[in-house]
Amino acid sequence: MATKKEIEKAQVKKEYEIRSTYIPRRDYLEMFGLVTKLHGTDQIKTTGEDGEERMCRIPGKMKKKVWIREGDVVVIRLWDFQPSKADIVWRYTGTQVEHLRRKGYLSKLPL
Repeated sequence: MATKKEIEKAQVKKEYEIRSTYIPRRDYLEMFGLVTKLHGTDQIKTTGEDGEERMCRIPGKMKKKVWIREGDVVVIRLWDFQPSKADIVWRYTGTQVEHLRRKGYLSKLPL
């Protein structure tokens, strides 16, 4: 059974995750995406808000720090010279996804 202190600590962590939620910047060609398939070490197929499937890559600084699975909600940044490909910028936790869903940000994603 969890103590009162442990429960309070979990609530504080949850509030911090919600406050630190990253929102895509449209002027940098960023959008929400849903991971549909993993292709090897750093290649991922995602479905964007616009409904298109894109091949995305995980940049080197995220490769070992963040583990991405199928069904995760991520932020992708489109390549300006080849819009059929993109880079993964951010991966959301479960708490952050619920918060974004309640706020209406994920209404265009096929969840």
